[in-house]
Amino acid sequence: MGIFTRFRDIVSSNINSMLDRAEDPEKLIRLMIREMEDTLVELKAACAGVMAETKTVQRRMDEAGDRSRFWADKAKLAIDKGRDELAREALVEKRRHHERFAELEAELKQQSGLVAQYHEDIRQLEDKLKTARDKQRLLVQRHIHADRKRRAQEEIRRIETSDALFRYEELEHRIDRMEADAELVNYGRRSALEEELNRLGSDEDIERELQALKSARRPGEAR
Repeated sequence: MGIFTRFRDIVSSNINSMLDRAEDPEKLIRLMIREMEDTLVELKAACAGVMAETKTVQRRMDEAGDRSRFWADKAKLAIDKGRDELAREALVEKRRHHERFAELEAELKQQSGLVAQYHEDIRQLEDKLKTARDKQRLLVQRHIHADRKRRAQEEIRRIETSDALFRYEELEHRIDRMEADAELVNYGRRSALEEELNRLGSDEDIERELQALKSARRPGEAR
């Protein structure tokens, strides 16, 4: 497959559609990127070759222009000296170099257009390559996320099917029991202050009962 055929196929390809149909999108995108990179290298090499040729054509065109002007000056000098035959020969040489100049000018225009087209092709391919690399980073991130999610789900299932959950529940039950035991340590026991206040209340009741008995048995009353 030629460089330009590959370039047209790459630029016209729909990356999203190709990845959607691929059985292994990551592998496909790696192959696509490699193909783009190889094609880009070849395009740049071809463009560099045309640019070198353009400089050569430009140099030859400048030389032809210089020779044309040189023989034009010689023709004028021959006429000034009355040497018409020499002037005619000088004009023939001038025309030959001028025609060569025109040919090279046309070739230079074609070469410049080709260089411009190469630059545009390279730009398009670089844009396509950037898109592919962005897709590759996205696919890698999705792959990493999916793998982590899979491992997390496997760990959850492993815990659920092991005795780890049972051991956790057993530990939780033991802690509940310890908290209950701590609450029952002083259950039903009154504080010293509370007992003292209760005794004071009892003492007052006794005193009132005692005074009532005394009043009921005043001196002179029958015993």
